[in-house]
Amino acid sequence: MTKPLTKDDYRADDVTVHRDPQRLTRVVKALRSAGRNIALVPTMGALHAGHRQLIREAQVMQNTVVVVSIFVNPLQFGPNEDLAKYPRQFEDDLGICREERVGLVFAPSVEDMYPDGSGGARVTVHPGPLGDELEGASRPGHFAGVLTVVSKLFNIVQPTYAVFGQKDYQQLQLIHRMARDLNFPLDVVGVPTVREHDGLALSSRNAYLTPEQRQQAVTLSAALTAGAHVSSQGADAVLKAAHGVLAQEPGIELDYLELRGTDLGPAPENGDARLLVAARVGSTRLIDNIAVLLGKGDE
Repeated sequence: MTKPLTKDDYRADDVTVHRDPQRLTRVVKALRSAGRNIALVPTMGALHAGHRQLIREAQVMQNTVVVVSIFVNPLQFGPNEDLAKYPRQFEDDLGICREERVGLVFAPSVEDMYPDGSGGARVTVHPGPLGDELEGASRPGHFAGVLTVVSKLFNIVQPTYAVFGQKDYQQLQLIHRMARDLNFPLDVVGVPTVREHDGLALSSRNAYLTPEQRQQAVTLSAALTAGAHVSSQGADAVLKAAHGVLAQEPGIELDYLELRGTDLGPAPENGDARLLVAARVGSTRLIDNIAVLLGKGDE
């Protein structure tokens, strides 16, 4: 049963939903003054099992109140991307938050987040050179939009911890850098990718896939796994194995397949690295990545 609290906030059973950024800031300040930690889980809604895992990771942190933000951020969508059709299922999202015992949900409007009326921010956060590589090369301006909204959420929620999935690995690395370089007083926590039984990384965009495309999409995780399996043989073997798997599925339109260091710099000859892939399956663009250990261990 939904009961209004104010014109900006309301109670949905045992979940309090805040619309107004200033009111939420006052609430979390009061919680921190009472000795509670705040764990922020930023989302764009369309919550799934991967988001549930982020929430559960946040809940095990000591003395923590979990805040889930639900906001489809227009600033991170390009002119030809899927902002208008991005899945929005707010009542279902609230149901998941209720099941996961989330204390606070922050669900602002675009006008709440970008009040100058333009639907965007006049001042944005520049991601630096990494923001123009990989995803940034295919989606110009995307990471400026991501970092701008995340910085706003950090200022509004003032969390002790901010929890993100490793599926968006480049995003996670850039948020780590922003938090460090701009001196946000919080810990950024990365949570391993949650996958379907056949290896497909969970994503809100999976809902766009037809049954046939859903089967084709598994090729992405299969290619990453094949590359990781031969990582002891070095970088060339990793990329050859992964490309070999991708080539077997004509329904995959590859954007990039790259092997990088864990900080997304050049991959080392030996040691920890990251294999990343982006591709279109039909009209749906999917990304995935996997950790690899180069030049060590058994085949």
